[in-house]
Amino acid sequence: MKSIIIIYGSSTDNTKEAAEQIAGKLAEFSPDIKDVANVSDGDFLKHDVLILGTSTMGIGDLQSDWDAYFPKFQRLDLSGKTVALFGLGDSESYSDSFVDGMGTLYKELKNKDVTLIGKVPANDYSFDESTAVEGDFFVGLALDSDNEYIKTDSRITAWVEAIKPYLS
Repeated sequence: MKSIIIIYGSSTDNTKEAAEQIAGKLAEFSPDIKDVANVSDGDFLKHDVLILGTSTMGIGDLQSDWDAYFPKFQRLDLSGKTVALFGLGDSESYSDSFVDGMGTLYKELKNKDVTLIGKVPANDYSFDESTAVEGDFFVGLALDSDNEYIKTDSRITAWVEAIKPYLS
């Protein structure tokens, strides 16, 4: 079984709660879970699967703890890792930068030697623009705890089921 870590950055605890829900639904895989504010490079390097989550702050900015760690993240050699992303945003107040924090992580990872998993169709979301969209898909799980919280549980459940085949 592959070793899994969920690393999240959360300013309002919404991303932390989503990370904990994901961890709960992946309990059979015994994932580690850490706040990016408390990680070391080794946390990324010693696991086979990285599930990375961030909220989007303001108009498209990476969550502050992720932003602080990002220069180190850019230098990590993640070759051979499997990576899934999840992001939180506000699709009404920030409709033109919805989950752009996830887009920032994706932009850094897409040209590295990693296997990216967990794309989600964007057609079930209301937003105008996002750097986390490629074609008709979000590059990972997009969540809106402010306006679409009623969909959060079902979105997490469906996403976890979709990525499970890549975790064994």
